[in-house]
Amino acid sequence: MNIYIDVNEDRSERVDYDSAEYPVYSGCFCLSCYPGYAAPPHWHDDIEFIVILKGAMTYNVNGEMTELNPQEGIFVNSRQLHFGYSGTNKECEFICVLFHPLSLCLTPDMERNYVMPLLQNEDIPFLHLQNATWHQEIMEGVRKIHSLKGASGAALKIQSIFSWIWAVIFEHMPKTYGLEQKHHHDLFVLKNMIGFMQQHFREQITLEQIAAAGGVGQSKCCKLFRTCLHQTPNVYLTRYRLNRSAELLVKTDLNVTEIAYEVGFNGASYYAELFHRHMGMSPSSYRKSRTDPEGAGERTAGM
Repeated sequence: MNIYIDVNEDRSERVDYDSAEYPVYSGCFCLSCYPGYAAPPHWHDDIEFIVILKGAMTYNVNGEMTELNPQEGIFVNSRQLHFGYSGTNKECEFICVLFHPLSLCLTPDMERNYVMPLLQNEDIPFLHLQNATWHQEIMEGVRKIHSLKGASGAALKIQSIFSWIWAVIFEHMPKTYGLEQKHHHDLFVLKNMIGFMQQHFREQITLEQIAAAGGVGQSKCCKLFRTCLHQTPNVYLTRYRLNRSAELLVKTDLNVTEIAYEVGFNGASYYAELFHRHMGMSPSSYRKSRTDPEGAGERTAGM
């Protein structure tokens, strides 16, 4: 299975829920399913949980790096810029569960007193789930939610488990909601620049255009990419193009030259060189290794 992330018009991730009637998504994945062993930086309104089963990965949330080891996990709050990856292309098996927080807003009081205080608490963009008893309880709840996928009455059971998980996090969150908090303007600017690059990646865009999309100067643009994504704007754009090309290699019959131009490269030779450098194999070898008649090129949510 090959995994690619789809996005909405505001460049947030488009989540394909398990059921159209209930906003939850769960799956068990391997990091090797992602091109280059890395998900692209993205965000969404949904709450995200990752639980590591085997191997390990590095997880980036708003530029803060966390090493996730077996039997550890992470909670990522709504609309945080995040992605997981392996810098050494090593395998990692993990559970990913996404849940839209609106499902907890059963009454105006619930939304005001229990949902929004956690969603809007800037002191808890994420939680690294480790050995603490309440961390272990959260991860056990995530495993249970995943095990219920497709079961009879799953929505009711998952709603109950997620409400309990939310209550545990709520009880342990920093008690700073309602106080004057730092405005994450830089993150807003970075999202705008990433959105511009994702919309125009087929074109020959410049650093000046990228910076203008965020309303900042070129030096500020480069600083934000280094701080939050640990890469330059040019490296981000190149990797994004390569990821999109990997999707085309698996899902279409376009030849390598056609794909190179389709994703914004000036020629097939340069594209093939970059692809081999980042993916560890040629575009043709990647296509051959990833072609899966049972469902190649599947889009998914999270991570």
